[in-house]
Amino acid sequence: MESLMGLWPFLAIFAVFYFFMIRPQMKRQKSEKNFAEELKRGDKVVTKSGMHGKIADFSEKLNAVILETGAGKITFDKSSISMELSQALNKPKDEKEKK
Repeated sequence: MESLMGLWPFLAIFAVFYFFMIRPQMKRQKSEKNFAEELKRGDKVVTKSGMHGKIADFSEKLNAVILETGAGKITFDKSSISMELSQALNKPKDEKEKK
């Protein structure tokens, strides 16, 4: 019985760590994966480095997207597309004005 009481704090710390650190990160990764899979031609996106563009084509062999920007067409890895920045860019103007 005493050995269980000695393990209780470690189990509590693990539970807190799981629910506040691991689980939200897994949920975020899943939503980013779904976002990358749902991209289509013509979508306006922003990369994590801040490059704005419109999707011109996909390269399945390289797992990349070809963006049409003001400087021409540039190839980026799908993982470099920012979900948060792209969603903020595509929000209707009514929602942007409310904030």
